[in-house]
Amino acid sequence: MDRHERLNTLLDMIGQHGRIDVDQAAEKLSVSAATVRRDLDHLAGRQLLTRTRGGAVAGNVVYDLPGRHSASRHTVEKRRIAEAAARMVERGMVIGCNGGTTTTEVSRAIASRPEFNEHRGSPALTVVTNAVNIAHELTVRQSIRLVSTGGVARPHSFELTGHLAGMMLEEISLDVAFLGVDAVDPLRGAYANHEAEAGVNKLLAHRAKRVVVVADSSKLGGYAFARICPTLDIDALITDSAAEADLVSAFELEGVRVTLV
Repeated sequence: MDRHERLNTLLDMIGQHGRIDVDQAAEKLSVSAATVRRDLDHLAGRQLLTRTRGGAVAGNVVYDLPGRHSASRHTVEKRRIAEAAARMVERGMVIGCNGGTTTTEVSRAIASRPEFNEHRGSPALTVVTNAVNIAHELTVRQSIRLVSTGGVARPHSFELTGHLAGMMLEEISLDVAFLGVDAVDPLRGAYANHEAEAGVNKLLAHRAKRVVVVADSSKLGGYAFARICPTLDIDALITDSAAEADLVSAFELEGVRVTLV
């Protein structure tokens, strides 16, 4: 398990239990207590938890995260989806990411690829996002040019929405947009629970040459309150191998390239 995986596992543990013990975490992760302490110090420095004597407790950020951003279900599946998405990215691309746990994993997977951490005088790629948590993580990556949309932050999803976000997106072009969704259906298309988020996500899709929906199998075959885009606008879907075969076939019949991980 590399450090990126350890950090995410520690956040999962504290998100589930509200606190974490160094010795117990070290045993679970099969690493030394000193390694866990360094990892917890790193997460505390990013204000993702609060250090205590012998461990850590959930800080305000982790404790307040709702379903889409807390240490959530389907974590392993989302990481596999993220790795598959990252393999679609090439140096020099302009990438768009909306908010959500899966797209957060996508951004991390992209940023961790060695070829995107080489300094060659110009950014390895450009990432455009309306998610403040993704922007926060990628800002420190010197080889990645980070562009934030601006807008009004929604505390329940960390997404910037509204007129300012729309104005910015109308002026740019993307090679590919990775969209996390609350639901996606082969006939209805991609959906979000909140209309303001759906509006910005729709613009991300509209400005991209390719639209890739990244969603675990629990999101397939349903719909939510506000539509992001019709199925016709979705080029590819990356999901996990638990997806029902008839749903996969239905997406493919609509022209969506499905990748199972």
